[in-house]
Amino acid sequence: MSAAGNNKGEQFRDKIATVDQEGKRIWIYPKKPKGRYTNYRTYLSWLFLAVLFGLPFIKVNGEPFVLLNIIERKFILFGAYFGPQDFYLFVIGMLILIVFIILFTVVFGRLFCGWVCPQTVFMELVYRKIEYWIEGDHNAQRRLDKQSWDFEKIWKKTLKHAIFFGIAVLIANTFLSYIIGLDEVVKIASEPVSQHWVGFSAMVIFSFVFYGVFAKMREQVCVAICPYGRLQGVLLDNKSLVVAYDFVRGEPRGKLKKNTVKEMNVPVMTETLDAQAADDYFRGLTQKTQGDCIDCSLCVQVCPTGIDIRNGTQLECVNCTACMDACDEVMDKIERPRGLIRIDSIEGIENGTRKIFNPRVIAYSVVLTVLVALEILLFSLRSDVQVLLLRTPGKLYQDQPDGRISNLYNYQMINKTANTYTGIEFKLLNVKGDVQLVGEKAPEVLKNDKAEGALFIIIAKDQLQDRKNKIEVGVYADGKLIDKVKTTFYSPMK
Repeated sequence: MSAAGNNKGEQFRDKIATVDQEGKRIWIYPKKPKGRYTNYRTYLSWLFLAVLFGLPFIKVNGEPFVLLNIIERKFILFGAYFGPQDFYLFVIGMLILIVFIILFTVVFGRLFCGWVCPQTVFMELVYRKIEYWIEGDHNAQRRLDKQSWDFEKIWKKTLKHAIFFGIAVLIANTFLSYIIGLDEVVKIASEPVSQHWVGFSAMVIFSFVFYGVFAKMREQVCVAICPYGRLQGVLLDNKSLVVAYDFVRGEPRGKLKKNTVKEMNVPVMTETLDAQAADDYFRGLTQKTQGDCIDCSLCVQVCPTGIDIRNGTQLECVNCTACMDACDEVMDKIERPRGLIRIDSIEGIENGTRKIFNPRVIAYSVVLTVLVALEILLFSLRSDVQVLLLRTPGKLYQDQPDGRISNLYNYQMINKTANTYTGIEFKLLNVKGDVQLVGEKAPEVLKNDKAEGALFIIIAKDQLQDRKNKIEVGVYADGKLIDKVKTTFYSPMK
């Protein structure tokens, strides 16, 4: 991928950074990042967490603003109700999401993972911050893990994991709020367990799952479990924007002694340049005998997945930009331009040209536009109330005493709105006849609900033209037409 691997070749691609040669887990102790990109991610994470934890509390006409009830096949998105009959909209919506992810990855790489993925937001900007607060920075954490179980280690580990589990419980309850609704979650938490043992069990299981993910699995979710990380390997090319090390500017690397530059304060510098060469270097007066990378390894120390970004784009990189902050800080101290590690394409680093729009991007954009247009069209044609009218299985027709013909039908009304429809009536639109409901009470359909029943359609023989007759039925609520439905009416052969 780049010339950055000149010291170690391509050996880094033979294994992931979190597993040793014997297949054992290497625990990552990332240095606490700081800088402008870390600040931007923190602000964005606050917004993300506010939306995530706030949405279940928002209701529209007494219904959740967002509900993904897979169990009861009831979905509410931004106040609009969707049932099983709207599955085609869901399929197209998923296709739009997949194409958008592909397009976004082709252009911007794995930027989603480092900035708005829930796994990264909770791990790096919630759990990791708590760990820094209790145990200290990376070196302090490493020392604490190695020391014996004394009072300090016991109380720090106990406090940390207690808070970790408490947050996992909060995440689990929020997750369930999106599935069964906030009101049901409150019932499970406040009422006796015997009344909600299934929901309570799910709550406990999800709590331990989230605790295990953020306390134990951590970066392994991004590296080994998440399919998106694997997907990026076949989507990225030299034109994709990723977090990348400028090997043209940075190579060859070389370390400097601290006393060659006053107040530089850059760690781990052992190799020596003479004073004149160092002065010439910083004044930019010499030929390039050394790149801007001083091999301080801070970019590796802050990486939450333990990789060396100087080796090029790697599977484990989530584009969190922590290495960019670390490198920019060093560049400021040695008075060199920022951006040795930056968001750029390989083509941009090698040639200085960036061309985002290429045939692949244009093709994905066209497909995405067509799918979005189709979804908008289908949404515009979607009715508020959908009526299904089907002839009762096993029944043909019945002769009435007055000489007319009747057919028995089953109907189902699906209300996709937050309004309750009452005074439901069925009327024939394209032929004269009567409609008789089975039952004395006029049907009604509640908000975001459905109603079912049966009815007879009765038509005189002179109104029928064939054995199978196409008829249209209007459905009215309080005298207002809310839907039209077509069906087949059977009659004797003439």
